Order: sequence, then structure tokens, then C-alpha cells
Amino acid sequence: MSPRRRRHALPLAQLVEQATCVAEQVRAELHSVHADPDERWHVRLHHDADVDVWLISWTEEQGTQLHGHGGSSGAFTVVAGELDELVWDPAARELEESTRTRGDVVAFGPGYVHDVRNTREATAVSVHVYSPPLERMDFFDVERGSDGADQLVRLAHVWSDDPEIAAPESVRGPAAGRVAS
Repeated sequence: MSPRRRRHALPLAQLVEQATCVAEQVRAELHSVHADPDERWHVRLHHDADVDVWLISWTEEQGTQLHGHGGSSGAFTVVAGELDELVWDPAARELEESTRTRGDVVAFGPGYVHDVRNTREATAVSVHVYSPPLERMDFFDVERGSDGADQLVRLAHVWSDDPEIAAPESVRGPAAGRVAS
């Protein structure tokens, strides 16, 4: 996929509203959800020049690698289950962990870097909204700098409109995106 001319992101409040509305549709069973124990199942529910909307299921131990959304802003909400999220805090120079539960909504700007995973037995379901629509995924790790503080290191970027694209094999690993205490 080649880069396209960037469009402006919709306001975060509008992304939150869209994520919440689609989550209500999923809870009302207007969209089918599948759970695949081998890989995260996902489907694009909507795409236009301004926004992408994705529905994703996460079975136990499925997750992403530490990643950014190639300059897109976004919002995601948990429809069912719970998801653990590690977020890079550039001011603190560390990863902060939060548990996101049913109904939680996270809105983020273009510099947001995070890792999301389901560590529980129950399948989790989430809705993700990106604006402008995804064009690139960036993959990161956290390394200890010469000053002893953690720093974010970009490992790779992949031109793709798919938020579930795997990181290149050369940068994947069980500890990628997780820093030992």
C-alpha cells in the first residue's frame, strides 16, 4: 500500500461517539462477532474518506505488539470482557498499565503508542475507530537509554490500512513491547 494524501482527523469527541454507538449495535447483536483461538478475529464495519471502524475479538492471551497508528487519531471501547493496555507516557518515559472493562472508552491523538491484550479466559470484544483512516502501523519497543531512563524505539513501520497487521517477523517476539521491572 502506498501513502495517500493525509486528511484531517475528526474531533476526538466524534470518534468516541462513533465507537460508543457501534458498541451499542454490537451489544444489540446487529453485528456478528467470531472468536478464533489462533489469531485475533477482526472485520472492518465502515470505511470512508474520514474514518475507519473495526470490530475485534480477543481470546485468552491474544494481543498486539507495542504500536502506533501511523499518525491517525482514534478511539476504542470495550464491548465485552476486559483488555489490558500498556501506554507509553513520553513525559514519564515509561509504560503505564490499565485494565479496560466493558463500556470503557479510550480516545487518543496521533502520537499514541500502546499494546493491548486479553489475559483472561473470557473472550473480549472491542470497537476501534481511526481518523483519518489507517495507512500505516508503527511498531516499537522500550529500551534502557544511556542515561538509565527508558526510551521508545521504533522498530518498523508497515504501510497498511489493517490495524491487525502483524509486526514484521524481525521485530516480533514474546517480550516485544514489555519492559521487565
